[in-house]
Formats: sequence, C-alpha cells, structure tokens
Amino acid sequence: MLHKRTAPDYVLVLTTLLLLAIGLIMVYSASAIWAEYKFDDSFFFAKRQLLFAGAGIFAMFFMMNIEYWTWRDYSKLLLLICFGLLVIVLIPGVGLVRGGARSWLGVGAFSVQPSEFMKLAMIAFLAKYLSEHQKKITSFKKGLVPSLGLVMFAFGMIMLQPDLGTGTVLVATCVVMIYTAGARIAHFVALGLVGVAGFAGLILSAPYRIKRITSFLDPWEDPLGSGFQIIQSLYAIGPGGLLGLGLGNSRQKYFYVPEPQTDFIFAILAEELGFIGGTFVLLLFGVLLWRGVRIALGAPDLFGAFMAVGIVSMIAIQVMINIGVVTGLMPVTGITLPFLSYGGSSLTLILMAVGILLNISRYARL
Repeated sequence: MLHKRTAPDYVLVLTTLLLLAIGLIMVYSASAIWAEYKFDDSFFFAKRQLLFAGAGIFAMFFMMNIEYWTWRDYSKLLLLICFGLLVIVLIPGVGLVRGGARSWLGVGAFSVQPSEFMKLAMIAFLAKYLSEHQKKITSFKKGLVPSLGLVMFAFGMIMLQPDLGTGTVLVATCVVMIYTAGARIAHFVALGLVGVAGFAGLILSAPYRIKRITSFLDPWEDPLGSGFQIIQSLYAIGPGGLLGLGLGNSRQKYFYVPEPQTDFIFAILAEELGFIGGTFVLLLFGVLLWRGVRIALGAPDLFGAFMAVGIVSMIAIQVMINIGVVTGLMPVTGITLPFLSYGGSSLTLILMAVGILLNISRYARL
C-alpha cells in the first residue's frame, strides 16, 4: 500500500536544473559562430534550445504531478503509438532525412524524433511486464525471450532508419532493467554471444560503420575523413587543461568540430571550462544517478522500482556513451549528452522522464 504523497526529491530537481542551465550556456557558446555563419543569427540555436527547455520544464513538472502508476495503465497504448510513429517515419516524403537517417517527423518549423519517445514507452511497458511476471524472468523461454523479443523488434524498427545510437541505448537500458528483475547471467551470456555476432553483422553491412570502428582504433589513419571528429574533439579537450581557455574562447568551434552544439558539446565545454568544469558536470550526473538509485530502492512497488531503474539507466548509458565518444574511448555513435546537447526531442524526453522519476520520489522512502 502506498504511503502518503510527500514533496519531490529537491536534490534531483536542483541537479536537473543546474545541468539544464549549463547546457543552455554551452549551446550558445558552442553554436554562436556556426549560427552566425549559417543563419546570420548567433542566438539561433540558443533561442530554440531555450524554447525546448521551457517546454521540457513544463513537461517535467506536469509529469511530476501525475501519479506514476498511470503510465502502467497506458503503457501498452503508448507503445503501440510509438510503433506506429516508427512506421510512419519510414515513409518516403513523410520522414525527414538528416545525416543519412530517416528519423524525424516535421511538425511545423520543428521536428520530432519518434525513436526518442520509444525509449520511454518501452521503459514503461517493460516495467509493467517485469512487475507482473518477475517470477518468470528466471525462465529463458517464459520470461527472458518474450521481454527481449519485444525490445529487439523495436531495435529492428529503429535500425531501419537507421539509428544505431538510439537503438543501442534502448537495448542497453532494457537489459539493465531485465537483469535487475532477476534474469540469470548465464542466459545473458548466451544471448550476448548471439548479440555480438549480430552487432558485428550490422557494422559490416554498412561501410560508414566500419569506418567509424577503424577511426576509433586509429583516427589518424584518416584524419580528414572518418577520424576527423574524434581528432578535433581531442584537440579541444587537450588545450583546455585545468581551468580551460575561458567561456566563449573555444578555438575548435570555429568550424573544426562539426556542429559542436550537439554530440560533441562536452569537448567544447572541456576546452572552455577545463578539467574542473568537465569534472563538475560529471559530478552532477553522478548526483543524479545516486538520487535515481535511491528512488528506485525506496519505491513502494515493483512497477515504480523498475520504472526508476529504466529512467536512470537510460540517462546514465547516454552519458557514458557520449563522454566515451568525445574522449576517444568509443566509436562515434551520434548520441547526445542529456540536458546539455542541442535537440528538442531528446531534451523534452529526458525532462519528461525526470518528471516521472520525481513523482516516484514523492512516494518513495528516501
């Protein structure tokens, strides 16, 4: 039985707003030169990001005041809607193509990325499934295969765009949730071997993915091609030193790092604010992870616990992949940095997810 509703986790609220504020500042700093050149308005990306942030904050507080178990009741409907949108986005002439991927739907002057919202819909549906069938999850056929089968179907739909980065985050998040529910490690090892083979097949099926892998291993082999982004990112991080070059003083944002306000915004942050600035941002993400884990552990029911685990895992996995790419530890995947990178769908989705997490915190024993 749920105990009386209390105030939300204010530490989580403050951490989220701090990350969002840093993101707004860095989006302007990283994009001003590019925006001035392309749109004759240095505030072009900053103004749009401010609009996205405002909508996202509204969504976060709106979600914070909706009882989280509501999403259990509507999880199947939300999942079906997201699957429908994934089909619609693949229709030529309807889905917008950017960077070689048909992943966006135009909505007036803006665009929406359905795969981003699929992540949250899948988390809600899987949380419902795991809370109702936790005893079966130790069974390979009755528990693990049905849950992972649905996840892999969604992954396949996303790969038709193709969007390997978003698909990877979706699968990794759901694997964490399923493992938390009590799935056996031996089953994961067996499926992992199959997954590695399939992942290798996806990489080998597209030449640009092979180039991303080879550039990750040795970016200087093709410094003006596949290794360009990683090299320029490292050239940004290195000179930043301890204190950085100063806010607004990045050199790499002068058309060296392509569209630095998106996936490689952390490189510009490290260049301008140095090791101390980068560490502070990572500490904020650490606090967010800590509070999220506490909320999951204190959730009053299994659905709330699994929902919290899914949301926290999604954010943490995106942060690890993005920072790994920017620092040259992982191949380029096109994953945004939560709260900081420019982007409407990703920012709105993350803030909505935090809103749900805050509602769970209102009933959790922290």
